[in-house]
Amino acid sequence: MKNICIGDKFQIQCYKHNGKIHRSWDEAIVLDIKKDYIVFGNNKTKVIEAQGTWWRTKEPAIMYFFKNKWFNIISQIKKDGIYYYCNIATPFIIEDGTIKYIDYDLDLRIFPTGEFKILDKLEYEYHKKLMGYSADLDKVIKNGLDELIKSYKNHKVMFDSLKNKEYCAYYFKLEEERKNSNFL
Repeated sequence: MKNICIGDKFQIQCYKHNGKIHRSWDEAIVLDIKKDYIVFGNNKTKVIEAQGTWWRTKEPAIMYFFKNKWFNIISQIKKDGIYYYCNIATPFIIEDGTIKYIDYDLDLRIFPTGEFKILDKLEYEYHKKLMGYSADLDKVIKNGLDELIKSYKNHKVMFDSLKNKEYCAYYFKLEEERKNSNFL
């Protein structure tokens, strides 16, 4: 994670196991750099689907991308609380100003009430057959999901609503500074 600085802007590209792009986001601003992960933020960013359609996110998001974990975490700051959308995915790499990872379908959705739900099990089973995930890969993916759930239950910092709100405020501060510097 050399040469990455707070305030740097990246794009995000999500791929599927077959190497095809699944979805991309046009913005992720570096908010914090830790030994094992990087924290990014964005707001109302453009999302482009594989087939070319696009949409914008509705709220600020704080994203945690890990060097060695098989998941990433998106904290969505909504009016009625913080929702978490967690993707089971490869550890990230950064190439050419872009964060890249392979998405493995299974997702964990966590609600402000504390309840959570595992999503897309059928999609995972379908892609596992279609793309020929190996038994070893299947095990790594399921271990990633187990580790993610344990991280949530153990109240890891990524799931701390106050910390995510602090990161969100910091994101808006960086964006305000960026806007003001463009006017000079």
